[in-house]
Amino acid sequence: MKTERLILRPWTEEDAASLYKYAQNPNIGPIAGWPPHTSIENSREVIRDILSAPETYAVVLKETNEPIGSVGIMFGDGVHSADMQEGDAEIGYWIGMPYWGQGLIPEAVGCLLLRCFNELNIKRVWCGYYDGNIKSRRVMDKCGFRFHHTERGKTSPLGDIRTEHFTLLTKEDWVEMVKYKGVP
Repeated sequence: MKTERLILRPWTEEDAASLYKYAQNPNIGPIAGWPPHTSIENSREVIRDILSAPETYAVVLKETNEPIGSVGIMFGDGVHSADMQEGDAEIGYWIGMPYWGQGLIPEAVGCLLLRCFNELNIKRVWCGYYDGNIKSRRVMDKCGFRFHHTERGKTSPLGDIRTEHFTLLTKEDWVEMVKYKGVP
């Protein structure tokens, strides 16, 4: 998939060095609930074990052809919200710190929303963020997600107890947003 500035494509093991370059930063993973990567080999394992999941994409900057982040659509067990229903999915994302604030992740998420609603017949898309992850929440706001609920006392993948906030975008709301504002 392509956007104005990005290519979204499956991860390959050859991407391990680029993944490590950005995912080793302690400002990236922990706020989203995953540990910083410790080596190129660790990043290669993450590609094999996690980022090879269906509908998980490297966010590749067209200008450099380098993966600088990741976006993905998760179904079923991948969604953390207790309110998930049939026909729902969750979108997750992160981007390397040098690319924060450039609108690249909203661009990538907009592409995934188009895929969810127009190709995969998804009715509702969830997005969640832990307390304090304001940058992630701003992406959700820009993409039209609306606050739905908060769950306290949740154990993150890192094993600590956190508060997680959930946002939701329905196909109907997305169609209206696209009609009046255009796709993010």
